Amino acid sequence: MRKKLIAVLGSLICSILIAVGLGCQAERNISQNSQSFNTMWLDELDVSKAESGWSSPKRNKSVEGKQLSVGGEKFEHGLGTHAADILRLNLHGDVQRFTALVGVDDEVFETGKAGVSSVEFKVIGDGRTIWSSGIMKAGDKAKKVDVDLRGVKKMNIVVGDGGDGNGYDHADWVDAKFEAAGKKPEIIYAAVEPYILTPKPPKTPRINGAKVFGVRCNSPLLYTIPATGERPIVFGADNLPVGLSLDANTGKISGKVAKASEYLVTLRAKNTLGQTSRQFRIVVGDKICLTPPMGWNSWNCWAKAVDADKIRAAAKAMHDSGLASHGWTYINIDDAWQGSRGGEFNAIQGNEKFHDIYGLCDYVHSLGLKVGIYSTPWVTSYAGFIGGSSNEPNGAWSKDSGGGFGKYSFATNDAKQWAAWGIDYLKYDWNPNDSNHVMEMAEALKASGRDIVYSLSNTAPFEMASEWVKYANCWRTTGDIIDKWDSVSSIGFSQSRWAEFSGPGHWNDADMLVVGKVGWGPQLHPTILNANEQYTHISLWCLLSSPLLLGCDMTELDEFTLNLLTNDEVLAVNQDAMGKQAICIAKYGDNEVWAKDMEDGSKAVGIFNRSDPYKIDIEKKTVDVTIQLSELGLKGKRTIRDLWRQKDIGIFEKEFKTKVPIHGVVLVQIFPK
Repeated sequence: MRKKLIAVLGSLICSILIAVGLGCQAERNISQNSQSFNTMWLDELDVSKAESGWSSPKRNKSVEGKQLSVGGEKFEHGLGTHAADILRLNLHGDVQRFTALVGVDDEVFETGKAGVSSVEFKVIGDGRTIWSSGIMKAGDKAKKVDVDLRGVKKMNIVVGDGGDGNGYDHADWVDAKFEAAGKKPEIIYAAVEPYILTPKPPKTPRINGAKVFGVRCNSPLLYTIPATGERPIVFGADNLPVGLSLDANTGKISGKVAKASEYLVTLRAKNTLGQTSRQFRIVVGDKICLTPPMGWNSWNCWAKAVDADKIRAAAKAMHDSGLASHGWTYINIDDAWQGSRGGEFNAIQGNEKFHDIYGLCDYVHSLGLKVGIYSTPWVTSYAGFIGGSSNEPNGAWSKDSGGGFGKYSFATNDAKQWAAWGIDYLKYDWNPNDSNHVMEMAEALKASGRDIVYSLSNTAPFEMASEWVKYANCWRTTGDIIDKWDSVSSIGFSQSRWAEFSGPGHWNDADMLVVGKVGWGPQLHPTILNANEQYTHISLWCLLSSPLLLGCDMTELDEFTLNLLTNDEVLAVNQDAMGKQAICIAKYGDNEVWAKDMEDGSKAVGIFNRSDPYKIDIEKKTVDVTIQLSELGLKGKRTIRDLWRQKDIGIFEKEFKTKVPIHGVVLVQIFPK
């Protein structure tokens, strides 16, 4: 009855207004004002579909699960997120209004890192910014959002970092709600389903991996020829240097070489379907790690839950899955293996989870793989276990010893123990790694009598890069990576300045690969990176000549992940003997072109689509990109090969045009015609 009365009154008023020339627009306005609106809280939507920079959004809680609190004020309703975070919504053209309060959650004050918390909230309507908070910091009072959404079909609500990275950027949308006249807003999921580009390797034998290997004089050598093809395969090697022998059934080359020289060897592989051969250089001298290490590390998968059984399972999975046949080699034990000092060298011994590290190394070596371990020059490790120094001369330690460098160093003791166990790789952790401690461990490893790849972690200061080249084989150029586009892209596309320090024996490490099932143990989840982003991740790390260290559960490799990690033409970009790192040579709007010189005179080129994640239309699948070959320093006709699909695209002279997926890549190799 009330609506009927309003309609009659509206018609009467309209008739009067027509007389004075205002027409029936007034009737439409009155009709609209008489409409009933449905109110819906943001936290009632399916927020699991959010694209978040760290963790997942929490309904009515902060991102760490506490009561929502901004500027000292508590709230019951809202969404706790972490930059960079984006929710994409289909409004169906029916939502009239969005209101909220926004700010940095007060919980960051508990971390002691409130000073680095800065965020910016935005509301994007149909690709256009219609509201922005400006930069907000911890402690700021909540800002009011009140946005007219009439006529807007698609909306993104966004939290971006404040321009200083997204560390501790805990951001809240509180009392956030929509007013809708018809359909309620619906969250759109921007998933890109896994798609496989790489054809399976042929059943005929094919030798893969690096074409060069370095070893020091009289150091034990272990190299397993990586080869695909139907088993059994019989291996051969012509012109092996004196002191080395080959197991024809497993392809393992072992022994010691006394004379420094460069030996050109011919590797052979044969099965019932065919045979193949390949030249291989063994360089005996003072350098090891002539190509970036490829393998697995336990931290991103198991963290402190690691144990010897999990390491054995990872090694077996690397062998049985076929990854080893493509050059994947290292099985690295990260933090949490350490017990107390003792044994022949007064070195760190394994704890109750690692009671027989010698036997564990022997098992991994029996599979043709290598073993890594973790330590630190500090008194305690990142996870709170014993480190490589002490304030007591005998290395006495307790869990409350604290961090920092101790008065006494046990680098020599520990290096001797690792060599005796058969360790092949050391991750040496904790920022800062000053040059004195770095040098001390470098000398201890060389004196151990075993070739142990020396990798520095966490972040090596760029200003001291020339020091790392002198002493280490790898060094982290960045903080910890997580399985989010914001993390992977910000790290990967910021590496150009390190390029001059990359080369055989010393590599810039952009951190571990976050594909497969990860989670920092023991609770794991499939990587949040979509398929396009994973192709970008692997392509970029290969172009950067970064170490390739997996962090996933090796026992649960799905078909897509396994295919992603076994493309030999892509891996060859990473393992190229020249050892140059790609740099960004051109930008076209949101698209970047990265190029790397290869030993054979070709160029490996990655064409990347870095479209702004806050504004991209997820229904637009690709963008057209045209690169000028002159920008690559190339003239004349060139053959271009698609490395992921392992096929030639054609012959091009001046330019190359291609379609690049959103957040994806086209990875090619350009050869002289």
